Amino acid sequence: MDINQYLDATYLKTAKQANISEDQTKQKVIDLVNEAIENNFKLAMIRPEYVSMANQMVKNAASTLLIGTVIGFHEGTYSTAEKLEEAQKAIDDNADELDFVVNYTAFKEGKINLVKAEVFKCTKLVLEANKTAKWIIEIAALTNDEIVGLTQLIRAVVLDNFGEENASKVFVKSSTGFFVTEEGKPNGATFEAMELIVENAKPLPAKAAGGVRNYEDAVKMVNLGVTRIGTSSAKEIADGGNAKEAY
Repeated sequence: MDINQYLDATYLKTAKQANISEDQTKQKVIDLVNEAIENNFKLAMIRPEYVSMANQMVKNAASTLLIGTVIGFHEGTYSTAEKLEEAQKAIDDNADELDFVVNYTAFKEGKINLVKAEVFKCTKLVLEANKTAKWIIEIAALTNDEIVGLTQLIRAVVLDNFGEENASKVFVKSSTGFFVTEEGKPNGATFEAMELIVENAKPLPAKAAGGVRNYEDAVKMVNLGVTRIGTSSAKEIADGGNAKEAY
């Protein structure tokens, strides 16, 4: 299987998180985008402040690489107004895909209408701009029942308000890669969780983020019905090696 077009090459650490300088962080983003262009990956997923720069790189290379960014990252507890403001800036900077962290904390607290309104308003903004939205549900923070419930909520909002004709433009995505788990439990995509997401999101596509460690795992995810794979080790996976990073 040619796995490259399933891969979203990812670098989302801030300079502080990586304990490096701002210049070093910018260089990591440049290197990631160049690598994604050279290897014909589907997308480069980067923080919002680098979207304009990355788009210029893609244009200069006459590449088909997509540029994606994150919204409400990584906690998801930003207000809907804040997420809409971030999203509009990313759209203005010509991001192709916007990955929102859903307010899964509110969902767990039973604030269902808040979550529905957030998914509706943010998805509407993205679709009207002819972009793609992905909703990160942070599976490591959820029980299996909550994974199913939140996935079904997103599916229902999209289909009820935007129709099946727009389903392919709204993903359900597993993880941020930044959630801190207890006792060494995985904080990224697992096969069990992705099966639940794929089954309950249809016809919305699913993205497995984090936890995919090698080419074999990537193929298995695709065979489960996953459409995209987010990883900070895209080249290693594409080359048949093992991921060098946790995400």
